Amino acid sequence: MTKKLTPPQALIYAMIATSAVDARMSESELQRIGTIIKELPVFVDFDENRLIAEAQACQRVVSGEDGLERVLDLIAGGLTPSLHETAYVLAAEIAAADLKVAVEERRFLQLLAGRLRLDRLVAVALERAAAARHRTA
Repeated sequence: MTKKLTPPQALIYAMIATSAVDARMSESELQRIGTIIKELPVFVDFDENRLIAEAQACQRVVSGEDGLERVLDLIAGGLTPSLHETAYVLAAEIAAADLKVAVEERRFLQLLAGRLRLDRLVAVALERAAAARHRTA
């Protein structure tokens, strides 16, 4: 894929890639992605019917040669700096959605934080906030 992603596409790629890196996409992760797209203002002009096509396109990139590097490049290239923290917290939200963050998801979050040049303390705070939202009593 050589085209530049739009900001909503880049955010979707961040969420889909986070879900896919451990070779399984849980129902809770997929449901959370759908809910996020319906709720957040950044997706107001995004056609929800395109979500499956975007998810499939992202999965093709991730499963291709140098997939993680390519998807990280696409995500970073499609975002304005003001959306870097948004992309990271959405990725962390998806990792936390099924109440267990796989090693592969943790590693992807580290790579994403590095690619987006996020301060480590900011990244940890965003991860903790996402995890807190999914805790049960």
